[in-house]
Amino acid sequence: MSNPIDYSQGIYDAKKLGTPRLLILGAQHMFAMFGATVLVPLLTGLSVSTTLLCAGLGTLLFHIICKGKVPAFLGSSFAYLGGFAIVSNDGANPENLPYACAAVAFSGLLYVLVSGLISVFGIRRIMRFFPPVVTGPIIISIGLILAPSAINNCQSNWLLAFVALAAVIVCNIWGKGMVKILPILIGVLVSYAVALVTGAVDFAAIGEASWIGFPIHKEAMGLFAIDGSEKFISALFTIMPIAIATMMEHIGDIAAISATTGRNYIRDPGLNRTLMGDGLATAMAGLLGGPANTTY
Repeated sequence: MSNPIDYSQGIYDAKKLGTPRLLILGAQHMFAMFGATVLVPLLTGLSVSTTLLCAGLGTLLFHIICKGKVPAFLGSSFAYLGGFAIVSNDGANPENLPYACAAVAFSGLLYVLVSGLISVFGIRRIMRFFPPVVTGPIIISIGLILAPSAINNCQSNWLLAFVALAAVIVCNIWGKGMVKILPILIGVLVSYAVALVTGAVDFAAIGEASWIGFPIHKEAMGLFAIDGSEKFISALFTIMPIAIATMMEHIGDIAAISATTGRNYIRDPGLNRTLMGDGLATAMAGLLGGPANTTY
């Protein structure tokens, strides 16, 4: 008889879980990333379908460049919300969004540039400029920026917000076995069940939606906004500096994933590859009309 799995300890060999448990954990990760990835286009006015497409393609591109070694998903970055708000005048000028997307594409190329510098000069020399005392506060500040958005969303239905929070806390603290490592998935399912019972779920949008649609909209693509105009140049100076902060966030994320899994991904496949994967995915997203990507 095989030994039971101790879920209170880190599980470093996924084969021990088996396919059914892996699928369930994959579903939890999907729900965890889905809310954040979809929230960015809802806040900026970009297309949700385009955003999801870019997140999927960007994740595949990232794994190809990183040789499938880094367990990360690329979803929407919240760090660029302020830049999008400035370029679009808080949504009052949605016709300016393509210029913001074009600037996001160029921000992704900054990642590629830093990736090349790491390849040439070595990771130790470059990492001198990104010590933990710098990357840590950057990640914390990006997280704190999201607090107002979370509160605003909760205000629409405090009951569901508290139900979801309570389910997550109960599972995380008192849960046993698989329940303890599935707090987000259980929180989503419990709160959705309550939403169905209370009539908070509206299926009208599903009934009105077409069965098949093209996820990319030409009028929103950053590819066609690279024209050297004043709006484009202004968007570049507004959005590209944000890439400095998101690169620090990227380094912190890769370091955190390395610490969690017990493997040094900064050395193998290398920070140059992870930055290049993230940068090219972001550049592709911007050209197609999506927000910047970041590692989840």
